[in-house]
Amino acid sequence: MAQLSVEQATTLALRALRNAGAGEVMATSTARALVRAEAQGLASHGLSRVPQYATHLRNGRADGTAQAVIVSHKGAALLVDAKQGLAFPACDLAISTAIDTARSLGVCFAGVTNSHHCGVLVDHLRAVADAGMVGLGFANSPAAMPAAGGKHPIFGTNPVAAAFPRRNADALMIDLSLSEVARGKVMLAAKEGRAIPLGWALDSQGRPTTDAKAALEGSMLPLGSVSSPKGSMLALIIELLVTAVIGAQFGFEASSFFVDEGNAPRIGQAFVVIDPGALAGNDVYYERMETLIGEMLLDDGVRLAGARRTGLEQQANQSGLTIADALKSQLDMLAAEVCG
Repeated sequence: MAQLSVEQATTLALRALRNAGAGEVMATSTARALVRAEAQGLASHGLSRVPQYATHLRNGRADGTAQAVIVSHKGAALLVDAKQGLAFPACDLAISTAIDTARSLGVCFAGVTNSHHCGVLVDHLRAVADAGMVGLGFANSPAAMPAAGGKHPIFGTNPVAAAFPRRNADALMIDLSLSEVARGKVMLAAKEGRAIPLGWALDSQGRPTTDAKAALEGSMLPLGSVSSPKGSMLALIIELLVTAVIGAQFGFEASSFFVDEGNAPRIGQAFVVIDPGALAGNDVYYERMETLIGEMLLDDGVRLAGARRTGLEQQANQSGLTIADALKSQLDMLAAEVCG
């Protein structure tokens, strides 16, 4: 295993993305996000994504020269066009503009269209919580889950996230995909030759499987799919929210992130920013937050949402990151190459 400081990891990722054709803003925003995910213990959304993104940049699945722009801003609604670039600069623009808008109007809905994989969805909401506001996030992704009762992939794993600030403590940071598990976990299992638990996925014939490679060729099972269609229905809501409303592509129209060749995914993200001061007021909001958290913590074993990730990130900032030697070698190679 290889040991890296956060600064060293960020430099490696930054150079690799630059060499693959990403502009300075895109490479910087993306590198920081991926290293932060790695520091939080989210390896499936961390440095392992650098080679994937670099390949997509080189193969034209993402445009490294793209500059995200606001194409519509009407009252409390705004739309950012990622221009088929990596998602992070476009999400940064959407969030910063949404915060300013919510300060003025009390709320903002910000969509991002023509986008790419957005990493850890809740991390985009950290700036919202830092501004003392409530944030919600939604995203679609290439098709990985069937509709309720179906077999072939239609919806992505379509994550949903939320951030609730606290007055004198870390914000509650909630993030979950609507598949039984994140697809990135299956990807890692396939790379490492490990079996996956029954109930995570179906093979290409619609049969339950423990074979990670077969699962990647098949479909992920929606959250709670064994007993109800609720996960699939939630995925449908998010799919429509980030496509029909903002003009992005459906998951089944986007090539998988886990293949080198394919189309520009042009998927969508959406964020809602709410100023509590415009509603019940900040004092009421913070009092209600702490009353609920106090009640939750009466039970031993309750862990507040986001606390584990925050602790791991703090530890990584002090002690560094540990990654597989093979990944370190791959990053070294990508950081040394120059895009032709």
